[in-house]
Parts: sequence; C-alpha cells; structure tokens
Amino acid sequence: MSINPADSQIFGTLYGTDEVRELFSDRVHLQFMLDVEAALARAESKLGLVPAPVADAIGRAARVENLRLDYIADSTRRVGYPVVALVKELGRIAGDEAERYIHLGATTQDILDTALVLQLQRAFAITRRDLIALARALAGRAAEFRDVPMAGRTHLQHAVPTTFGLKCAVWASPLVTHVERLDQAAPRILVLQLGGAAGTLAALGADGPAVVEALARELALGIPDLPWHVQRDRFAETVALLALICGSLSKFALDITLMMQTEVGEVSEPHEEGRGGSSTMPQKRNPIASEYVLGATRALHALVPVMLGSMVADYERATGPWQSEALALPQCVALTAGALTHACSIARGMTIDAERMRRNLELSGGLIMAEAIATALGPRIGRAAAEAAIARACSRSIAEGMPLATILRDEPELRTQLADSEIDGLVDPALYLGSAGAFVDRVVARVGALR
Repeated sequence: MSINPADSQIFGTLYGTDEVRELFSDRVHLQFMLDVEAALARAESKLGLVPAPVADAIGRAARVENLRLDYIADSTRRVGYPVVALVKELGRIAGDEAERYIHLGATTQDILDTALVLQLQRAFAITRRDLIALARALAGRAAEFRDVPMAGRTHLQHAVPTTFGLKCAVWASPLVTHVERLDQAAPRILVLQLGGAAGTLAALGADGPAVVEALARELALGIPDLPWHVQRDRFAETVALLALICGSLSKFALDITLMMQTEVGEVSEPHEEGRGGSSTMPQKRNPIASEYVLGATRALHALVPVMLGSMVADYERATGPWQSEALALPQCVALTAGALTHACSIARGMTIDAERMRRNLELSGGLIMAEAIATALGPRIGRAAAEAAIARACSRSIAEGMPLATILRDEPELRTQLADSEIDGLVDPALYLGSAGAFVDRVVARVGALR
C-alpha cells in the first residue's frame, strides 16, 4: 500500500478518482506554477515592466515537458520548495535575456498559493458537476417512488409511515445547498496571491497594485484586498465545505448500509459479480460503496483541524502551519471526489424492494399507526385521554401479540368511538403520509433548477 491509499494503484479507485489524482499530480502542479510565472510575465509586459519578446519567450518555455524533473526534485529536497529550481529551469529554457525578468516581484509562496488556487478552481468545477449529477439521480428516484410508503424510523425504531420518495428527497436536498455554497464560496476562495517578500510588493514599486490586477485578469482569478500569505481562511473554508459535502454523503451511505441489513432488506447497492463479496461467505453482498463513503468522510473530517490550525500564522510568513496544507488539502479534494463517485453509483443503480418496505410496515401489527389513531381520537375524548387510551392499546397489542386494529375493536372505551370502517382507514399507512409528496415535489423542482 502506498503512503496515501488515494494514490495507490490497488486502492486508488476506492478512495479517489483518476481525474483528481491527475489534477494534483506533480506534473500538473508544476504546470500550474509555470502558468502563473508565464502569466506574471505577460501581465508585467502589458505594463511595460517586461519586454514583450521576453514575455513571449517565457510563455513558450513554460511547459512542464521542458523541465528536468529530477533536478527540481533534488533541489526541492535541499531548498524545501520547488519554486527556486522551477525559476532556474524556466530561465535556462527561455534564455539569458529572459532569465532576469522571470518571477519579477514575486516570492515562492505567491507561486505555490496561486497554483493551488488554480487547481482548486478546476476541483470546484469537478465537485460541482458531481454534486449535480448525484442530486439529479436522487431526485429521479424521489419522483419515481414519491408515494411508495415505508416505515419512518426514529432511534432505529418504527415511528410513523414515510415514503421512499421522501427519503431520497432528504438525501438530495442538502446537495443543492452545497452547490449554492460552492458558488458562493468561489469568489472568496479563487483569488490571486501576489505579495512579494513580505506582502508589500516593494520590489514592484508603485506598480504593485497594477500588476496584481493585470495578473488576476490573466488567470481569471479574483483580486484580494491585500496579499494573504498569513491569512489562510480561504483554504480552511475549502476543506470545511468539502467536509460538509462528505457529511451529507455519509448520511446517505449510512442509511443505505442500514437498509441493506438482512433483517431490513429494503434497498441494496448495485450488484455485479463479486462486488461486496466475502472471502469466506459466498452469500454476502456487503455495502462496500457506502463503507468507502463513510471511510473517506471520517478521514476528511480528521483533516479539518489541520487546515484550521494552518490559520494560526506568525508575522508576515508562517513558520510551518501553511506547509501542512499541501498534505491535507489535496487529500480532502481526492476523498470528496471518491465519495461522490461511490454515492453516484449507489443512487443510479440501487435496487429498491417496495414489497419488502410494505412487509416491514406490517411488522408491528399496526403499532406504527398509533399517532394517526390518537390524532383522530383526540377531538372526541381530548388529546391527553386519547394518547393514554392508545398507549394502553399498544401495550396490550405488544403483550398479547395481537394486531392493534383487533385491540381497538375489543377495547370498550375505543369501540364506541371508532367504527370498524374507520379503524381500517386509520391503520392504513398509505393514508397517513402527510405532506411527504409536496416535500418531494419541492426538492425535485429545486434540483431541476440547477444549471
């Protein structure tokens, strides 16, 4: 196993995706740094700080395939950062005249932070795409099973009837909110970093603000009020948002896991030969995708404190906290991508057993309808009296192993209040679904409005 299973050839598909692994690979990360350096030269050229032919030469040279990666790796081990070697390599490739203009006014953290922001820009688009795909899959199931009754459970016990459609809508609803959160967070997070040695851009003289604006335009990033070398809330917010997303995915995964129990058997994950199998028990179909969603979420949630800790930065350049971001942030993006992939697979292919849901509704012999009966009886004998009478009837139903409807017809104080035909309706779960359908419709419409 590799140090990070998300990068493992064996375990990688369980903890991440090839798309995100590629996004945070060494070559792509270096290319983003080169993109920042080239854009900086173009921006400064437009302001007359760098000759246009030199900026063009830097742009042509700024390709990762031109770099000696072994040289950059060796330098990084000695220096602590890859930017020094990257700038030297870029100068070697672009030529002597260009060398003195490369990296003009910038510092190492400017390049590292802005490259990471560019990676996050793409990661946000991937996450947004996958959130919408999952929301649409769940909304489709919500509409399909809008009126299919099942047992609603509180504290793991039957409570009152609900519908499987509403359950799917409950899973889908926060995903729409997460898309909104991503859209709202993007302008705060996807901003340029350019501050020079200590956040003053003194090396650029009076041209500093103009260079910031020009570079931001080149990279299609926002313009910060000031350099944020020691203000790490943007990256902390990113991971907190990913933690919220995975929290919602884990609620979905946990429900699927519970509903796949042999004793419940209402839903199962998509099945293919060998999927979720056991090395010793050939009958097993384990909730393997759900388990990896839950595992990814636990790991990501454990990394949130690392990112919050990075906010505690000393003076104008922190001695250690921000370096830990490189360990945590890419992992969080990868874990979220993997969890979303598993969740989408479940939502699109899960098997729903409506007949088993109906049978489970009947397991308690009508006890799940106690609230409905007490509600109907309340206006006749008073709420407190009705609840007490139904509680006694429920206790007798449990003790005697008799259906609640039978007990209602046998209890003298209830027999006079409830006709047989009324009792039949009151113990029918399909007639006590409240506003479930309306809630489903609302969520389905909200998902349908996503673009």
